[in-house]
Amino acid sequence: MKAQILSILRGSAEAVSGESIGTRLGVSRVAIFKQIGKLRELGYNIVSTPSGYQLRYEPDTLFPWAFPGREDRMHYFPETGSTMELARKLAREGCPSLTVVTADIQTRGRGRLDRLWQSEEGGLYFTVVTRPRLTPDACHQVIFVASWIVAFLLSEMYAIDARLKWPNDVLVQGKKIAGMLSEIEAESDQVLYVNIGIGINMNNDVSGVTSPATSVKTILGSRVSRRDFFAGFLDALEKHLGKEDFFGVLSRWKHMSDTLHRPVRIVTLKETIEGVAEDIDADGALVVRQKSGKSRRIVYGDCFHA
Repeated sequence: MKAQILSILRGSAEAVSGESIGTRLGVSRVAIFKQIGKLRELGYNIVSTPSGYQLRYEPDTLFPWAFPGREDRMHYFPETGSTMELARKLAREGCPSLTVVTADIQTRGRGRLDRLWQSEEGGLYFTVVTRPRLTPDACHQVIFVASWIVAFLLSEMYAIDARLKWPNDVLVQGKKIAGMLSEIEAESDQVLYVNIGIGINMNNDVSGVTSPATSVKTILGSRVSRRDFFAGFLDALEKHLGKEDFFGVLSRWKHMSDTLHRPVRIVTLKETIEGVAEDIDADGALVVRQKSGKSRRIVYGDCFHA
Protein backbone atom coordinates (compact mmCIF):
# COMPACT_ATOMS: atom_id res chain seq x y z
CA MET A 1 0.00 0.00 0.00
CA LYS A 2 2.90 2.38 0.70
CA ALA A 3 4.06 2.03 -2.92
CA GLN A 4 0.56 2.73 -4.21
CA ILE A 5 0.10 5.81 -2.01
CA LEU A 6 3.47 7.20 -3.06
CA SER A 7 2.69 6.55 -6.71
CA ILE A 8 -0.55 8.53 -6.42
CA LEU A 9 1.16 11.42 -4.63
CA ARG A 10 4.07 11.49 -7.09
CA GLY A 11 1.65 11.58 -10.01
CA SER A 12 -0.21 14.66 -8.84
CA ALA A 13 0.99 18.25 -8.84
CA GLU A 14 -1.86 19.08 -6.48
CA ALA A 15 -2.72 17.78 -3.02
CA VAL A 16 -4.76 14.56 -3.01
CA SER A 17 -7.40 13.92 -0.37
CA GLY A 18 -7.24 10.86 1.87
CA GLU A 19 -10.76 9.97 0.76
CA SER A 20 -9.74 10.05 -2.91
CA ILE A 21 -6.68 7.88 -2.26
CA GLY A 22 -8.75 5.45 -0.20
CA THR A 23 -11.36 5.14 -2.96
CA ARG A 24 -8.70 4.37 -5.55
CA LEU A 25 -7.11 1.73 -3.33
CA GLY A 26 -10.33 0.29 -1.94
CA VAL A 27 -9.55 1.11 1.71
CA SER A 28 -10.82 3.57 4.29
CA ARG A 29 -9.57 7.11 4.82
CA VAL A 30 -8.40 6.04 8.29
CA ALA A 31 -6.20 3.33 6.75
CA ILE A 32 -4.64 5.94 4.45
CA PHE A 33 -4.06 8.25 7.44
CA LYS A 34 -2.19 5.46 9.26
CA GLN A 35 -0.02 4.64 6.24
CA ILE A 36 0.81 8.34 5.74
CA GLY A 37 1.92 8.45 9.38
CA LYS A 38 4.22 5.46 8.88
CA LEU A 39 5.72 7.01 5.76
CA ARG A 40 6.40 10.24 7.68
CA GLU A 41 8.18 8.24 10.39
CA LEU A 42 10.44 6.77 7.69
CA GLY A 43 11.49 10.21 6.47
CA TYR A 44 8.93 11.07 3.79
CA ASN A 45 7.88 14.72 3.97
CA ILE A 46 4.15 14.50 3.29
CA VAL A 47 2.33 17.67 4.24
CA SER A 48 -1.36 17.98 5.07
CA THR A 49 -3.25 20.80 3.39
CA PRO A 50 -6.96 21.69 3.38
CA SER A 51 -7.14 19.83 0.03
CA GLY A 52 -5.33 16.70 1.16
CA TYR A 53 -1.82 15.27 1.15
CA GLN A 54 1.17 16.46 -0.86
CA LEU A 55 4.57 14.78 -1.20
CA ARG A 56 7.38 17.31 -0.76
CA TYR A 57 10.42 15.09 -0.21
CA GLU A 58 11.43 11.42 -0.39
CA PRO A 59 14.42 10.02 1.53
CA ASP A 60 17.06 8.33 -0.62
CA THR A 61 16.44 5.03 1.12
CA LEU A 62 16.06 1.82 -0.83
CA PHE A 63 12.81 0.63 0.70
CA PRO A 64 11.11 -2.14 -1.32
CA TRP A 65 8.05 0.03 -2.02
CA ALA A 66 10.34 2.55 -3.76
CA PHE A 67 10.57 0.06 -6.64
CA PRO A 68 7.02 -0.52 -7.91
CA GLY A 69 6.56 -3.98 -9.40
CA ARG A 70 9.67 -5.33 -7.65
CA GLU A 71 8.60 -5.04 -4.01
CA ASP A 72 8.39 -8.79 -3.36
CA ARG A 73 11.95 -9.34 -4.64
CA MET A 74 13.63 -6.46 -2.80
CA HIS A 75 15.35 -7.11 0.55
CA TYR A 76 16.61 -3.91 2.17
CA PHE A 77 18.76 -3.60 5.30
CA PRO A 78 20.05 -0.40 6.91
CA GLU A 79 23.17 -2.38 7.83
CA THR A 80 24.35 -5.93 7.24
CA GLY A 81 27.54 -7.92 7.07
CA SER A 82 27.50 -8.79 3.37
CA THR A 83 24.70 -8.65 0.82
CA MET A 84 26.43 -11.50 -1.02
CA GLU A 85 26.06 -13.82 1.97
CA LEU A 86 22.35 -13.06 2.34
CA ALA A 87 21.72 -13.42 -1.40
CA ARG A 88 23.46 -16.81 -1.41
CA LYS A 89 21.07 -18.04 1.27
CA LEU A 90 18.04 -16.76 -0.64
CA ALA A 91 19.28 -18.30 -3.90
CA ARG A 92 19.74 -21.69 -2.28
CA GLU A 93 16.24 -21.44 -0.84
CA GLY A 94 14.83 -21.00 -4.35
CA CYS A 95 14.13 -17.26 -4.60
CA PRO A 96 13.12 -15.99 -8.06
CA SER A 97 15.55 -14.48 -10.54
CA LEU A 98 16.29 -10.76 -10.02
CA THR A 99 15.84 -11.03 -6.28
CA VAL A 100 17.95 -8.27 -4.74
CA VAL A 101 19.61 -7.75 -1.37
CA THR A 102 20.76 -4.20 -0.67
CA ALA A 103 22.15 -2.38 2.36
CA ASP A 104 23.09 1.19 3.25
CA ILE A 105 26.18 -0.09 5.06
CA GLN A 106 28.10 -3.38 4.84
CA THR A 107 30.44 -4.34 7.66
CA ARG A 108 31.95 -7.26 5.73
CA GLY A 109 31.67 -6.05 2.15
CA ARG A 110 34.23 -7.70 -0.08
CA GLY A 111 35.67 -7.42 -3.54
CA ARG A 112 37.64 -9.83 -5.69
CA LEU A 113 40.12 -12.18 -3.97
CA ASP A 114 38.31 -11.51 -0.66
CA ARG A 115 39.60 -7.95 -0.44
CA LEU A 116 37.64 -5.58 1.79
CA TRP A 117 35.20 -3.33 -0.07
CA GLN A 118 34.73 -0.21 2.02
CA SER A 119 30.97 0.18 2.27
CA GLU A 120 30.18 3.48 3.96
CA GLU A 121 26.84 5.23 4.06
CA GLY A 122 25.86 6.93 0.80
CA GLY A 123 27.12 4.23 -1.56
CA LEU A 124 25.00 1.73 -3.47
CA TYR A 125 25.75 -1.84 -2.35
CA PHE A 126 23.72 -4.80 -3.51
CA THR A 127 23.70 -8.36 -4.76
CA VAL A 128 21.26 -9.51 -7.43
CA VAL A 129 20.33 -13.15 -7.94
CA THR A 130 20.09 -14.21 -11.57
CA ARG A 131 19.13 -17.58 -13.01
CA PRO A 132 20.33 -17.43 -16.62
CA ARG A 133 19.89 -20.27 -19.06
CA LEU A 134 23.61 -20.69 -19.54
CA THR A 135 26.18 -23.41 -19.17
CA PRO A 136 28.70 -22.86 -16.34
CA ASP A 137 31.46 -21.89 -18.76
CA ALA A 138 29.28 -19.10 -20.20
CA CYS A 139 28.34 -17.42 -16.92
CA HIS A 140 30.92 -14.68 -17.46
CA GLN A 141 28.34 -13.16 -19.80
CA VAL A 142 26.20 -12.01 -16.87
CA ILE A 143 28.91 -9.92 -15.21
CA PHE A 144 29.96 -8.37 -18.53
CA VAL A 145 26.35 -7.30 -19.06
CA ALA A 146 26.13 -5.92 -15.51
CA SER A 147 29.39 -3.94 -15.66
CA TRP A 148 28.51 -2.47 -19.05
CA ILE A 149 25.10 -1.35 -17.72
CA VAL A 150 26.74 0.43 -14.76
CA ALA A 151 29.14 2.31 -17.04
CA PHE A 152 26.42 3.09 -19.59
CA LEU A 153 24.05 4.50 -16.95
CA LEU A 154 26.77 6.66 -15.40
CA SER A 155 27.29 8.14 -18.85
CA GLU A 156 23.61 8.48 -19.74
CA MET A 157 22.31 9.79 -16.41
CA TYR A 158 25.20 12.01 -15.28
CA ALA A 159 27.37 12.54 -18.40
CA ILE A 160 30.25 10.82 -16.60
CA ASP A 161 32.89 9.35 -18.91
CA ALA A 162 32.93 5.91 -17.28
CA ARG A 163 35.30 3.32 -18.65
CA LEU A 164 35.51 -0.44 -18.13
CA LYS A 165 38.53 -2.24 -16.73
CA TRP A 166 38.79 -5.97 -17.33
CA PRO A 167 37.38 -8.03 -15.80
CA ASN A 168 34.82 -6.14 -13.72
CA ASP A 169 35.75 -2.63 -12.56
CA VAL A 170 34.35 0.73 -13.66
CA LEU A 171 36.76 3.66 -13.74
CA VAL A 172 36.55 7.40 -14.22
CA GLN A 173 39.85 9.01 -15.23
CA GLY A 174 41.68 5.98 -13.87
CA LYS A 175 39.91 6.07 -10.50
CA LYS A 176 37.59 3.30 -9.37
CA ILE A 177 33.93 4.23 -9.10
CA ALA A 178 32.41 0.74 -9.08
CA GLY A 179 33.44 -2.88 -8.69
CA MET A 180 31.72 -6.20 -8.75
CA LEU A 181 32.18 -9.90 -8.32
CA SER A 182 30.12 -12.96 -9.14
CA GLU A 183 29.30 -16.17 -7.35
CA ILE A 184 28.09 -19.21 -9.27
CA GLU A 185 26.51 -22.44 -8.17
CA ALA A 186 25.89 -25.22 -10.66
CA GLU A 187 25.10 -28.91 -10.87
CA SER A 188 26.70 -30.69 -13.79
CA ASP A 189 25.82 -28.58 -16.86
CA GLN A 190 22.95 -26.75 -15.16
CA VAL A 191 23.51 -23.32 -13.61
CA LEU A 192 21.47 -22.90 -10.44
CA TYR A 193 22.25 -19.23 -9.97
CA VAL A 194 24.72 -16.47 -10.75
CA ASN A 195 24.83 -13.85 -8.01
CA ILE A 196 26.35 -10.48 -8.88
CA GLY A 197 27.63 -8.33 -6.02
CA ILE A 198 28.08 -4.69 -6.92
CA GLY A 199 29.41 -1.68 -5.05
CA ILE A 200 29.05 1.79 -6.58
CA ASN A 201 30.46 4.96 -5.06
CA MET A 202 27.46 7.29 -5.29
CA ASN A 203 27.24 9.79 -2.41
CA ASN A 204 29.75 8.17 -0.05
CA ASP A 205 33.02 9.76 1.05
CA VAL A 206 35.96 8.04 -0.65
CA SER A 207 38.71 10.30 0.68
CA GLY A 208 39.91 7.61 3.09
CA VAL A 209 40.13 4.84 0.50
CA THR A 210 43.69 3.62 -0.03
CA SER A 211 43.55 2.90 -3.78
CA PRO A 212 42.57 5.70 -6.21
CA ALA A 213 38.78 6.03 -6.05
CA THR A 214 36.09 8.53 -6.89
CA SER A 215 32.32 8.88 -6.52
CA VAL A 216 29.41 10.38 -8.41
CA LYS A 217 29.08 13.08 -5.74
CA THR A 218 32.78 13.95 -6.00
CA ILE A 219 32.56 14.30 -9.77
CA LEU A 220 29.29 16.25 -9.93
CA GLY A 221 29.70 18.24 -6.72
CA SER A 222 26.24 17.28 -5.49
CA ARG A 223 24.29 14.27 -4.26
CA VAL A 224 22.28 12.11 -6.65
CA SER A 225 19.37 9.70 -6.21
CA ARG A 226 20.56 6.18 -5.52
CA ARG A 227 17.01 4.96 -6.03
CA ASP A 228 16.78 6.36 -9.56
CA PHE A 229 20.11 4.83 -10.57
CA PHE A 230 19.26 1.49 -8.95
CA ALA A 231 15.86 1.33 -10.64
CA GLY A 232 17.48 2.08 -13.98
CA PHE A 233 20.07 -0.63 -13.44
CA LEU A 234 17.50 -3.31 -12.55
CA ASP A 235 15.30 -2.42 -15.51
CA ALA A 236 18.26 -2.58 -17.92
CA LEU A 237 19.57 -5.84 -16.44
CA GLU A 238 16.19 -7.52 -16.79
CA LYS A 239 15.88 -6.30 -20.37
CA HIS A 240 19.34 -7.44 -21.49
CA LEU A 241 19.27 -10.80 -19.73
CA GLY A 242 15.97 -11.51 -21.42
CA LYS A 243 17.37 -10.68 -24.87
CA GLU A 244 20.37 -13.00 -24.46
CA ASP A 245 22.34 -10.62 -26.69
CA PHE A 246 25.77 -11.16 -25.15
CA PHE A 247 27.83 -10.55 -28.27
CA GLY A 248 26.09 -7.22 -28.85
CA VAL A 249 26.84 -6.22 -25.25
CA LEU A 250 30.43 -7.47 -25.53
CA SER A 251 30.94 -5.21 -28.55
CA ARG A 252 29.62 -2.23 -26.60
CA TRP A 253 31.72 -3.28 -23.58
CA LYS A 254 34.86 -3.19 -25.75
CA HIS A 255 33.90 0.27 -27.01
CA MET A 256 33.89 1.55 -23.41
CA SER A 257 36.98 -0.40 -22.38
CA ASP A 258 39.89 1.31 -20.64
CA THR A 259 41.97 -1.87 -20.81
CA LEU A 260 42.20 -2.71 -24.49
CA HIS A 261 45.13 -1.53 -26.64
CA ARG A 262 47.32 -0.53 -23.72
CA PRO A 263 50.16 -2.14 -21.73
CA VAL A 264 48.90 -4.25 -18.85
CA ARG A 265 50.26 -6.46 -16.11
CA ILE A 266 48.11 -9.43 -15.07
CA VAL A 267 48.80 -11.09 -11.75
CA THR A 268 47.40 -14.59 -11.25
CA LEU A 269 47.87 -17.06 -8.43
CA LYS A 270 50.73 -18.69 -10.35
CA GLU A 271 52.40 -16.01 -12.46
CA THR A 272 52.59 -12.45 -13.73
CA ILE A 273 51.98 -11.75 -17.43
CA GLU A 274 52.91 -8.49 -19.10
CA GLY A 275 52.07 -7.25 -22.55
CA VAL A 276 49.51 -5.29 -24.54
CA ALA A 277 45.82 -6.08 -24.13
CA GLU A 278 44.61 -6.87 -27.63
CA ASP A 279 41.11 -8.24 -27.29
CA ILE A 280 38.46 -9.89 -25.15
CA ASP A 281 37.27 -13.13 -26.69
CA ALA A 282 33.85 -14.76 -26.69
CA ASP A 283 34.69 -16.58 -23.45
CA GLY A 284 35.44 -13.32 -21.64
CA ALA A 285 39.19 -13.98 -21.58
CA LEU A 286 41.64 -11.12 -22.02
CA VAL A 287 44.00 -11.68 -24.94
CA VAL A 288 47.46 -10.26 -24.17
CA ARG A 289 50.31 -10.07 -26.67
CA GLN A 290 53.62 -10.43 -24.88
CA LYS A 291 56.97 -8.93 -25.92
CA SER A 292 57.88 -12.26 -27.50
CA GLY A 293 54.97 -11.84 -29.89
CA LYS A 294 53.07 -14.71 -28.32
CA SER A 295 49.40 -14.15 -27.43
CA ARG A 296 48.05 -15.40 -24.10
CA ARG A 297 44.42 -15.92 -23.10
CA ILE A 298 43.88 -14.94 -19.47
CA VAL A 299 40.67 -16.07 -17.87
CA TYR A 300 41.21 -14.86 -14.34
CA GLY A 301 43.60 -12.47 -12.62
CA ASP A 302 44.22 -8.96 -11.32
CA CYS A 303 44.71 -6.46 -14.12
CA PHE A 304 46.97 -3.44 -13.67
CA HIS A 305 47.19 -0.72 -16.30
CA ALA A 306 50.71 0.42 -17.11
